[in-house]
Amino acid sequence: MKLLFSILALTQLATANPNSSAHQDDEVKVPAALKKYIPAGFEALNVTKGDLNRDAYPDFILVLKKKGEEKTSDVIDHPEKRPLLIFLGQADQSFKLAAKSNNSVYCVDCGGMMGDPFTGISIKNGYFSVEHYGGSGHRWTRIVTFKYSPADRNWYLFKDGGDRFHATAPEEVKTEVKTVKNFGKIPFQKFDIYKDEH
Repeated sequence: MKLLFSILALTQLATANPNSSAHQDDEVKVPAALKKYIPAGFEALNVTKGDLNRDAYPDFILVLKKKGEEKTSDVIDHPEKRPLLIFLGQADQSFKLAAKSNNSVYCVDCGGMMGDPFTGISIKNGYFSVEHYGGSGHRWTRIVTFKYSPADRNWYLFKDGGDRFHATAPEEVKTEVKTVKNFGKIPFQKFDIYKDEH
């Protein structure tokens, strides 16, 4: 049953990637309070709302991309980095930039033949995950999850892993997930998706 669920989930990703070329022209709606954090030459790739620090105020994750990145990014020599910004909601309904990383979201051409590998962000109760799907004949998913630490007021790598399978044999799924026992204590800002391969 678990295997069937994995196959269905992967099939759904393969056919409904929200960042496929069919959706590239969809405009991401950015809350007015966050627009000032988008530097010149960049635009929003994704905005996700949720509870990032277990308090009463809504928070946001904003993922940016360089305008025209598909023309200038090179996965080997010069991947165009996609900044991920964490905003915490405040009592006065404003937002505070709490953390930022340029190395937690894969580049536009890091997915191989499948195109842009970024499929989205999920947030739940102090955890957030950066989700990817890519490959060609050999397909893969990678979900990197971070957990909020109230003591440090920061997020730490909690889980890093995914599934691998060949397009001709999608029922033969290999799953590998690493946890804190494998990689130790890594703060969100220090994590590098380009170096820390699972």
